[in-house]
Amino acid sequence: MKVMKLHSIRLKMLFMLLSSIGITAALLVILYALSTLILSIPAIKPPLVWIINHIGSDPVMLVAGIILFFASYYMSTKWFVLDLQKIQTGLQDITAGRFDSRIELKSQDELGGVASSINRMTEQLNVYLEEIRNGLREIAKGNFDTDIPVQSGSQLGEVAESINQMSRQLHQSILEERNAEKTKNDLITGVSHDLRTPLTSILGFLEVIEEDRYQDEVELRYYVNIAYEKAQNLKKLIDDLFEYTRINNGLPLDIREIDMAQFIRQLIEEFVPALEKSGMECKLAAEEGLVIRADGAQLVRAYENLITNAIRYGDSGNRIDIAVRSDGNQVSISFTNYGDPIPERDLPFIFDRFYRVETSRSKQTGGTGLGLAITKSIVEIQGGEIRVRSDQQRTTFETRFPKVV
Repeated sequence: MKVMKLHSIRLKMLFMLLSSIGITAALLVILYALSTLILSIPAIKPPLVWIINHIGSDPVMLVAGIILFFASYYMSTKWFVLDLQKIQTGLQDITAGRFDSRIELKSQDELGGVASSINRMTEQLNVYLEEIRNGLREIAKGNFDTDIPVQSGSQLGEVAESINQMSRQLHQSILEERNAEKTKNDLITGVSHDLRTPLTSILGFLEVIEEDRYQDEVELRYYVNIAYEKAQNLKKLIDDLFEYTRINNGLPLDIREIDMAQFIRQLIEEFVPALEKSGMECKLAAEEGLVIRADGAQLVRAYENLITNAIRYGDSGNRIDIAVRSDGNQVSISFTNYGDPIPERDLPFIFDRFYRVETSRSKQTGGTGLGLAITKSIVEIQGGEIRVRSDQQRTTFETRFPKVV
């Protein structure tokens, strides 16, 4: 349509040019016809006769024709030039960013159509920019769920989409920052509570000993033994806490290829005394030749936690089943015990810091509530994943790592 309008404007300009030429020719004919009458005018005759005698009638007609052509062309295109100037001024305003400016043309021709198209364009731009401004105001107020309408196929639409993405990312960053702050506060609260409890007991028993409020050496040794056990638990908590923060702060990893069947066999051998003491046995079902890339030392720490938990809480089942198998492009390593199940309400929080399924039972067995959190961190920083399933028959912790082909 724009091409048709430009073509029509060119035709009109050609028509005005031809019209000016026609008007000039007609005026020259009229002047030639009236030349006798003009020469009869006393005031004009002497200079006109002199010009004709000395210059000639043809040059005079040529000069007169040129003057008449420019005069007629100017008169016929004056309105056209004025309309073009209005359009140019409007376009300059739009270029300067004043999208509320309008080009006012009374003509209904092609130039009027061009002006109307420009006005509609600027009106649409102004409306869309107002939507973008309103969206930005809402985002500035903290309403990050505000979505600016996106007009496909336009650069302003791309700007609106970029703003929406920025808003979502900013919202996500703020949520993560708040979550990090909450996590830090929860960690401080948990650490304070778990450190205070054994420390209070230690100080209490040491105070009894310091003030000689024991009956005999047997009672003294009893108090010392309790204080020693509490100090051991306190040391374990501090060690676990240090390990957890070290892992989550990005400890250096020594990544190597590990044959998981051999790796798990060696790990089980280290637990033979603990298994015999608990009256349990460990069975391994492993596919050979399954290799992953991981830090062996860190992986030992993670799987030690899983086997220790299986012995600690699954002793009523008398055995632990460990399976190493291929599952697509992953290697699955699962640890199954047949003790008491983990309550369903606790499963979503089992890997949270300081979370204990049975508080009294965990304290009796020396649990700090950090073991599974450490295991999860170790597995995930090496590109793996960990999950847990539990029912009345069995509890299974499963880790998965990408398989090395």
